[in-house]
Amino acid sequence: MAEISQSTKSLIQKYQSWYQSTKVDPNIATIHVDEVASALAGFYEKIREVVEWREEQLMRRAAIERMIKRRLLVEKDGKEISYALVMELIRGGHFPNDKMPESKINDVQRSIEKYLYILGNEPEPPKGKQKVRVFDWILAIAACELEEILAPPSRERALIEYMTESMEGKIEIRKGSIAIREMPEEEKNLQIYIAVQKALFKMDPAIISYSLLKRKFPQWCDIGKNDLILGDISRDIYLIHDEIERTLNHPMSKKFYKVCERYDTPYMILGDVMSENPMEAVDKIGNPEVLESRITEAYNRRLKASKSKVRRAAFFATISIFITKTLLAFAIEIPFDKYITGQFDYMVLGLNIVIPPLLMFFLILTIRPPAKENLQQVIMETIKISYERKERDVYLIKPTRKRGWLMQGFLTVFYFLTFVLSFGLIIRGLREINFGAISIIIFLIFVSLISFAGVKIRERSKELEVAERKESFLVFFIDLFSLPIIRMGRWLSRQWTRYNIIVVFINFFIDMPFQKFVEFLEQWRTFLKEKKEEIH
Repeated sequence: MAEISQSTKSLIQKYQSWYQSTKVDPNIATIHVDEVASALAGFYEKIREVVEWREEQLMRRAAIERMIKRRLLVEKDGKEISYALVMELIRGGHFPNDKMPESKINDVQRSIEKYLYILGNEPEPPKGKQKVRVFDWILAIAACELEEILAPPSRERALIEYMTESMEGKIEIRKGSIAIREMPEEEKNLQIYIAVQKALFKMDPAIISYSLLKRKFPQWCDIGKNDLILGDISRDIYLIHDEIERTLNHPMSKKFYKVCERYDTPYMILGDVMSENPMEAVDKIGNPEVLESRITEAYNRRLKASKSKVRRAAFFATISIFITKTLLAFAIEIPFDKYITGQFDYMVLGLNIVIPPLLMFFLILTIRPPAKENLQQVIMETIKISYERKERDVYLIKPTRKRGWLMQGFLTVFYFLTFVLSFGLIIRGLREINFGAISIIIFLIFVSLISFAGVKIRERSKELEVAERKESFLVFFIDLFSLPIIRMGRWLSRQWTRYNIIVVFINFFIDMPFQKFVEFLEQWRTFLKEKKEEIH
């Protein structure tokens, strides 16, 4: 038997605690929603997922945030909001029916009242600050906490802490003349903590902001609306927001992420091995031969699931953009070309709608699976982190060398020229096949969005790779002219999330009436059941 490291033993104990917590006490009262209303609400939520597609692990949090915003428009009572919110989440299929304890509603109420207090007592924003931006940030944080209350991520948090502790002892900042300043240990560890969350579970800024908030205020989840400290937090909420934003946008954050992303696979695989049956984890991990077999099984499962996720992500991203593109074509492109320019062409319209999905199909088709030798590297790295070792791996992070103003200016001009050339060639090609001005603009927008989504999906397909792929000259040449389009897609994607007209329309004119109808349907069916019982 090999000697399991102390940190791995601690992780096993946390996984065992998680496993015990998943067992439901049959004597505890649980929340029940009507099956018919649930089926209708679940179907609606699936449509919402297509329209406003996000990363799979972020969909539930996004749904909670959307529901909170809608309910705050008409309700300000924490008790009413908490009950309706939990019921709506279960009806929508985000949590299982007849499994959640009724006591969770009180926990949700306590949390909502805390955020209502902050929103009701925040000061006037400093000059130049956007009140709406901080309002959205607070509600995003609230959604993260509510999701944690309803589905505690104890297993995920345990793995994050395990990898963070491990990487803190391995990552070193290269010192020397190129370093602007020496990074304090606390600052370095904080960036590692952020990078680990991004690498392991692809957490977005809202969830990481919530974890940083809890790190700054360890008692955050236990604060009630009557606690004195909540008044201080409300008064300083803009300062807290700015501090967290600066931490997330640290100039070296991408370098920390790159290292953690490269070495996160062994931690994910070890977590999978433990999740199968945590109560037997010591026996499985303590025997190197058994562990190697379990690692191989977990790796193959991950690889299969990764392929499925990539196809699913590509499908939903394409459908979401395709639907939006089609609606914009009928709302703007066709009327403009038909009645203003008089240059309406069915072939141009068809190409404008079909080409972006075909581009996504091509990007997904060219995805290569990890090399065969990657598995052996994963096995080796997983075994290394599981057992006690005298040697210590070191991952160096090198600060970026500052460029002179002349070189920086030259590179900026050259990048601008590739930007102009990339879009210029596309525009010229579209003009050759009689695309109008509006059609060209819409085409460029959606090609950029698809390109960015496709690149993100391609990067996701590499999540199991430990060794870095070597880039060929062809890849460099493609990057040279595709990068401006992808970066444009990145910027547009952020604006699209914020100002998606279709989502705004659905939220205001469909979402609220539909939810009221579903609530009425559930009450009506409950009433009918009561009348049936009276017959007997």
